[in-house]
Amino acid sequence: MDALLILGGLLLMLAGLVWLVMLAFGTGLLWGFGSLLPPITLIYVLRHWRTARKAVLLAALGVIPLVVGMTLLANHDAARLEAIVAMRWLQPQQEAPAELAIRLHGELNGEPFAPQRGELIDGILSLREGQDFFARRELSIRLPRATEDGVRLDVLPQDAGKLPEVEVSWLLPEQELPEARRLSRGYTLHLDLKPEAPNRLVGDFHLVLPPQYQTTLSGTVELFTDRLRYRDDGKVDTTYDSRDTLAYVIEDYLQRRFATRAVELTALPTPTLPAKSLELEVDARIDYRSEHLPLRLSKAGSRGWMVEGDRFPPLPPPQATTASAEQNRPAQAPTADAARPADRRQRFSLERLLSNPNHYRNLAMRLVNERGGTVQGRFVGLDNEGHVLIRRNMNGAGEANFSLRPDDIARIELLEP
Repeated sequence: MDALLILGGLLLMLAGLVWLVMLAFGTGLLWGFGSLLPPITLIYVLRHWRTARKAVLLAALGVIPLVVGMTLLANHDAARLEAIVAMRWLQPQQEAPAELAIRLHGELNGEPFAPQRGELIDGILSLREGQDFFARRELSIRLPRATEDGVRLDVLPQDAGKLPEVEVSWLLPEQELPEARRLSRGYTLHLDLKPEAPNRLVGDFHLVLPPQYQTTLSGTVELFTDRLRYRDDGKVDTTYDSRDTLAYVIEDYLQRRFATRAVELTALPTPTLPAKSLELEVDARIDYRSEHLPLRLSKAGSRGWMVEGDRFPPLPPPQATTASAEQNRPAQAPTADAARPADRRQRFSLERLLSNPNHYRNLAMRLVNERGGTVQGRFVGLDNEGHVLIRRNMNGAGEANFSLRPDDIARIELLEP
């Protein structure tokens, strides 16, 4: 509404000025040409007020919607009004500074390629140039998941079998949708990426596609492994708009609300971002119980995203929790467990795990199911249905949680004492 009022006011003022020039040409040729200059226009209005007053009144009427529109705009978007008044919209748009140190030499589809964004999430390496919804140029490679040591991969044109799929896309100025080319063999690729805290991969990158693709890239890249951003003090930046940021805020809220660190989000709807507030229906497992919670989140200045109504205190450090539990635990008579050997791998079995799960909590295990699949991670406990819960750290890409039925476990091995 404010934009329509401003535009309508400007059009009325422009129509009044054009009418005034036409009236000046009707008065005389010299007055007509002279009215194109502001000082002469003012003199003409004063000398021939009876003729010029209709055009002046029309231009004056345009001032009313212009002032009303600018007042409305100042009330809800003062920064935008300031940019309009300062005429910053006439200045060329500047690219936002890159968050990552990506130094690539070469070209993509025959054009220089200077990506500002890079990530390796869910097995897809993406390098993107441009901040719009469709990238000006983009490279995507489907890779195996990163390990604790990072990613190291070499592919040659003569290699066969299942290889990473490479896709290049570009958007020309006259196009509305980008073009894309995809290939699964016949290229050269070298990756040597090492993990860097808190959520990055850094290393060498080299890619050469067949000649018809006109794509050759070589240098070093820096990639995010999730969609969290961190401040200089190492804490998560909750002002950044992403689904991972919302998941972090919600998980922290649920841990403090239910006074437990055993919180796992099982279903989080995809939010529409950017936004100032969101209403989400969240499914979570809290102390191995399924919970369905409606939450409302809002974004407030430097505090970033937060759950409305959050007044819960922070959890004590894990060490303090353990010490407090030990102090409050009543004295018990010695049991047979006290005589158990320090190395719990001795005589370990699935039956012992099921009969005393707390004795093996947070220990590394390897399980093989009846179909030959292997799961390795840390034992979390048993859920309400008696399933064995295993958590595996994916090294910067989050955690994977597995639930196995006892009758489906063919072999189990304890990996540490």
